[in-house]
Amino acid sequence: MAEDRKSILLRIPPDLWEQINRLAQSELRSTNAQMEFLLREALKRRGILEKVNEGNALRDDADQKG
Repeated sequence: MAEDRKSILLRIPPDLWEQINRLAQSELRSTNAQMEFLLREALKRRGILEKVNEGNALRDDADQKG
C-alpha cells in the first residue's frame, strides 16, 4: 500500500529554494525528498522524531493486536 503523505504549500525565498535544490542534486534526491530529509534531520536533533516514532510504533502494535 502507498504511504500516506500530507501535501502542503510552502513559501520560501528563491535563494533558499536554490540551495536546497543544489543540495538535493548533489545527494541524488528530488528537492521534495531533500526537504523531507532535512526536516527529519532537524527533528531528530531536537529529540522530537524519536517520540513521534515511538508513538507510531505503539499504535501499530495496538492495530496488529486489535
